[in-house]
Amino acid sequence: MTSPRSQLNLLNIELKLRESGINLIAGVDEAGRGPCAGPLVIAAVILKDPHSSALSKVRDSKELTEKVREELFPVVKEESLSYSIIEIWPEELDALGLHKSNLEGMRRAVSSLAVTPDYVLTDGYAIEGMEMPTLAVWKGDQVAISISAASILAKVHRDHIMIEVDKKYPGYGFAGHKGYITASHTAALKKLGVSDIHRKSFSNIHKLLH
Repeated sequence: MTSPRSQLNLLNIELKLRESGINLIAGVDEAGRGPCAGPLVIAAVILKDPHSSALSKVRDSKELTEKVREELFPVVKEESLSYSIIEIWPEELDALGLHKSNLEGMRRAVSSLAVTPDYVLTDGYAIEGMEMPTLAVWKGDQVAISISAASILAKVHRDHIMIEVDKKYPGYGFAGHKGYITASHTAALKKLGVSDIHRKSFSNIHKLLH
């Protein structure tokens, strides 16, 4: 369980911005950079009040159990002034490349917010060409609650997608490994071949095609 001090650390960046008169703060994060199948998902969220007690359990999605992430998913939506979730599927991802796809997804996520933010916080990667100020925060999903909230939206949304994908492409085990490279996933690829939702630009998939 995270201590009150750790939760306070999550609020430091937002607190300083709000003290300077900047209230509409968007946090942006992604899920799915590492998998060799399925979409890259990017979420952006503007929280009504980062200090809300309803958000006390919010932190980097990787630090939370699947059960807690699922519980927090509707809470983050309810506590947001605006949120957006963007999907970039393998065809576009292979064409643009992973890093460019991530940056493009962040731009789309911010642009898709119903409310224009005054300031944007991103996890690790700066977004160029935005109209408002942006700040790339090292390990942002661990030190900024808006980014942590976005990480939960992105992760849970992507997990839901991969569970549905598993029904369309049975045998690969997508509902379990979510497209990440595991021994069972590798074995399924050798048996079933490469599917439409595999990322052809990833080295392990590329090798199977050539």
